[in-house]
Amino acid sequence: MRGKRFSIGLRVTVLAIFIGTVLTASAFAASEKLLHSFQSNFKDGFYPEDGLIFDDSGNLYGTTFYGGTDGGGTVFELMPKAGGGWKEKVLHNFNDNRRDGLYPYAGLVFDSLGNLYGTTQSGGAYSYGTVFELSPNAGGGWTEKVLHSFNYPNAVTPWGGLTIDFSGNLYGTTSASGAYGAGTVFELTPKPGGGWSEKVLHNFNGSNGKDGASPLAGLVIDGSGNLYGTTDEGGAYVYGTVFELTPKAGGEWKEKILHSFGGKGDGSNPRAGLIFDGYGNLYGTTSGGGANVYGTVFELTPRAGGRWKEKILHSFIDLDNGAQPVSGLIFDSSGNLYGTTQSGGTYDAGTAFQLTPKADGGWAGNVLHNFNDSFGKDGYSPAAGLILDSFGNLYGLTPSGGIYGYGTVFEIKP
Repeated sequence: MRGKRFSIGLRVTVLAIFIGTVLTASAFAASEKLLHSFQSNFKDGFYPEDGLIFDDSGNLYGTTFYGGTDGGGTVFELMPKAGGGWKEKVLHNFNDNRRDGLYPYAGLVFDSLGNLYGTTQSGGAYSYGTVFELSPNAGGGWTEKVLHSFNYPNAVTPWGGLTIDFSGNLYGTTSASGAYGAGTVFELTPKPGGGWSEKVLHNFNGSNGKDGASPLAGLVIDGSGNLYGTTDEGGAYVYGTVFELTPKAGGEWKEKILHSFGGKGDGSNPRAGLIFDGYGNLYGTTSGGGANVYGTVFELTPRAGGRWKEKILHSFIDLDNGAQPVSGLIFDSSGNLYGTTQSGGTYDAGTAFQLTPKADGGWAGNVLHNFNDSFGKDGYSPAAGLILDSFGNLYGLTPSGGIYGYGTVFEIKP
């Protein structure tokens, strides 16, 4: 059976552990290496959009939006080889003739038994997307099972990934439909006799001038079972929100808007999820806004009385240090933040960056890599975040570029 993901399930709780166990990455020069270039050959997948995860053996797992034997996308594994290099294996080819979903955009999560879970944007019984499970077989190979097919008007088009709690319940978002057509937060609960039941926990209503609309990312959970996420639109100023969902007695959930983004000066249009630090502060990115309108990294700090205070830690400057961060962040053990930008940088092809906390309370930015596919060797426009191994090396995806032009998996060594 495959090893468990080292950031399994409750991302909030485990991130606090993760922060304290991963080696610090250097703020000095870094070198990038392509581990895999995807190709359109009716075998490999292509256009990987969201992030990677590790198992305990150091193998990488992810999804591609297109490609594979049936053209509907893939789930893949990259395994380090003894003499160096990495070997790719396609674990599943999506084919909607089997009603198993099409076009997986988001990344994956492991449960404690080594099963993988993810979402597809389309396909399934009603063609509006699915939640799927991949289970490892004793003799090798993986078996896919659709746990839920989304159906209009209840909830459709899941963009973000899933979060799993200690009871094995899955949580996620859909970007559209629901009671007001602005997306939902949903829960999938395993039933005692087999199968899964879906419940919509919140219907977003971006037209009321308060609530958010169009969530494009997954969720995080705190130790009390509260869910936190972002919406790309809506809120008091229509530039998106950070929200909290709190479980109530009787099985209902209550939503609270923690911050409405205000555009220039403030961030706008957050398209990635959130992370916690060990003190309960939330961190994320916005794809636009900030001092230079090229996006921000922000922090939300809980205050007395249930309020939250936002602080912009960094505003991007396009060709200088990147633009349009659409992915989330990670911490290392020293409290440095890492992420990617989709554009900007030296070659206007995106960057991998580091933010380091300073003694005066500010943050110092450092570009670790400027993507450049002008010679067909590097990837470009990373839309996914980064992950760290135990040596401080960073791993990520680009949806384009590489040897064949269809995306890459890369490693950055500090």
